[in-house]
Amino acid sequence: METLTHSSVLSRFGHALSDPTRCRILLELRDAPAYPSNLADVLGVSRQGLSNHLACLRGCGLVVAVPEGRRSRYELADPKLRSALTELLAVVLATDLEHCANSGSEGCC
Repeated sequence: METLTHSSVLSRFGHALSDPTRCRILLELRDAPAYPSNLADVLGVSRQGLSNHLACLRGCGLVVAVPEGRRSRYELADPKLRSALTELLAVVLATDLEHCANSGSEGCC
């Protein structure tokens, strides 16, 4: 296991949040641990696609797989992530279309 610097942690968190599906996975896991098949159904994505996103989130250190018999349950890697995601959702952003032309369609520059 590797301990990361502050900038590395933020970079990994930013990478994870840069994809809408990964954001939705993190928000689902913020509410409660879940099984991949349930997450795929709730999010309306293929199981293979979900598996790729979960692998990315595991690699970033944001989620962990907890073995339960033949299945694995996914949950946030650190309870503080639940609070961090909740705090991020409370942030109010003022966008400037003049300087971020894609903010309406793509979310950001």
